[in-house]
Parts: sequence; structure tokens; C-alpha cells
Amino acid sequence: MRRMRTPALCAALLAGVFLSSAGPAPAAGPEVAVSIAPIHSLVAGVMTGLGEPVLIVKGGASPHYYALRPSDAQALDRADIVFWVGPSMESFLIKPLASLAGGAKTIALLEQASILRRATRDGGAWEEHRDPDDGGEDAMASGEGVDGHDETNPHIWLDPENARRIVRIAVEALSAADPENAAGYTANGDMMETRLDKLEAEIAALLDPVAEVPYVVFHDAYRYFEDRFGTLAIGSIAVSDGRKPGARRLKEIRAKIAELDARCVFAEPQFEPALIRTVIEGTGARAGVLDPLGADLPPGPDAYFDLMRNLARALRECLGQPN
Repeated sequence: MRRMRTPALCAALLAGVFLSSAGPAPAAGPEVAVSIAPIHSLVAGVMTGLGEPVLIVKGGASPHYYALRPSDAQALDRADIVFWVGPSMESFLIKPLASLAGGAKTIALLEQASILRRATRDGGAWEEHRDPDDGGEDAMASGEGVDGHDETNPHIWLDPENARRIVRIAVEALSAADPENAAGYTANGDMMETRLDKLEAEIAALLDPVAEVPYVVFHDAYRYFEDRFGTLAIGSIAVSDGRKPGARRLKEIRAKIAELDARCVFAEPQFEPALIRTVIEGTGARAGVLDPLGADLPPGPDAYFDLMRNLARALRECLGQPN
């Protein structure tokens, strides 16, 4: 007589067949934490389909003044790799990263040899700084900047060439930590670089008609973008960390706006726009907004591309309108 198997026994046998045919489950990839949204986006692109990095500074918070939350500290403690720009951008991470247990690899991008670096300029009016022959390359390669500064401008992601280099750094670090998925990280990195090539060409074409139109920014966050795309910022209102200027600096900026017929003065989402209105009053300049961090963008592989397009569109919209 044929023996009948119970449903439970059948399920167990099927599970055994599937397990034996599938082989061992793949090992989990590295836990990754990233400090700010633009860098997170580039790393997330490299990790597409293989993992999801944790973003520390979310929304419109400024990395200059961020206070680490318990959930952030837990994400850092779990991380195998942490990507950040460096102490001059995310000073709040200096002590937490120094005290990480478990041998997590921390990658300060500003310290990587392949990254192109620029000097931070003084707040106030700037003299023409662009050299049409340098292509925006390596103004800080020696470690000593221009305009009397020895401080590197930390907004490195605003040059698409640096974005490509950050992608390569991420591919190398992730492949070393997770060699089983190295081919996947490499393929994702190649895809991101192709997208970045197209993005750079798109932005260059968009901004070409307004490349010589002067404008003022809130603080010196955009030098990498300016030098890559040839736009003409003539000064900043605030000092490098976003602190408010005094009356003397405001007077200097207003004089420069009038002298050079600057078309726009740009605020940032994180700072009070009333100051911009004070600066442009009676000058004929317009007010605009530039967001170097992508405060309102959902995090993920597309955020970097949306951020850069938004910067370009904001510049084109404001600068492209005659006074």
C-alpha cells in the first residue's frame, strides 16, 4: 500500500530541495553610513541592488551645526565603512568617528589624493579669480590656497569631476570590503560615471548663455561649481561657515553689486532670506535661492543629479533675465 506523506512532511522535503539547490545564502554586504546627502547619493548609486547606505544629516540641517542624535550614533556604531567630507565640513563627527569600536573604516574624502581641491575665499567682494587655462583643476594641490588662505573649501561634490572621483573611491572601498560583489559595485560605478558625464554636458549647455553675468552668493560654497562651469560669482555676503556679516561687509557687497551691475544675489534655504533683501535694496539686483545640499530632495541615487540640475536652473532663471 502506498504511504501518504503529511503536508508538514512535504513542506519540509521541499524546503530541503530548495536549500540544497540554492547553495549557501550570500554573505551580507558591509554596513555603510554617509554624512551628507550629496555624498550619500553617489555612494547609494554605487550600492544599487547590493545595499543601502544610512544618511546621517537629513533634510535641511546644516552639517556645520549638526547635533548627533542617538539613532545617528547607533548607525555609526554598526557601520563597517563611513564616508564623510572631513573635519572642516562635519566637525560634529570628529569625536564620534575617533571613538568608533570594531575597526570601522572611515573615509574622509577631502583627504583623498584624487580629489580636486579649491581654496576658501574671504567673505566680501572677490576679484576675478578664474584662469581660463586651468579648467578648474587642482588650485589646492599644493595644500596652500589663493587669496591668502591655507584652508581648503570643503564643498568638493559641486564639481562633477570630483563626483566621478568620489564614485571611484566608493567602488574601491566597497569592493575591498565585499569582494563577492565587486563586479556589481564596478558596474554600478560605471553607470554612475556615464550619468555624470551626461549631467555635466547638460549643465554646461544650460549655463553657457549666462556664464559672464555677475552674481553674489550667500557664502563661498560654490567655487567648484563656478570653476567647472565658468560662471561669474563676484563675492559672498557671509563668511565661509555661514555666519552673518557686519555692516562694513554689507556696504562693500552693495558697492560691488552696483559697480559690476550684478544681476542676482542668492540666499540658501538654511539661512535667513531677510538679509538678502537688505543687500539688494535699491541696487536693481534680484534675489534667488541656491541649495548646495539638496535640503528638500528625497535621499537616494538620483538626489545628486537633481541637486546639480536645480543649481543650474536657479542660476539660469535668475541670471537669464535682464535688469
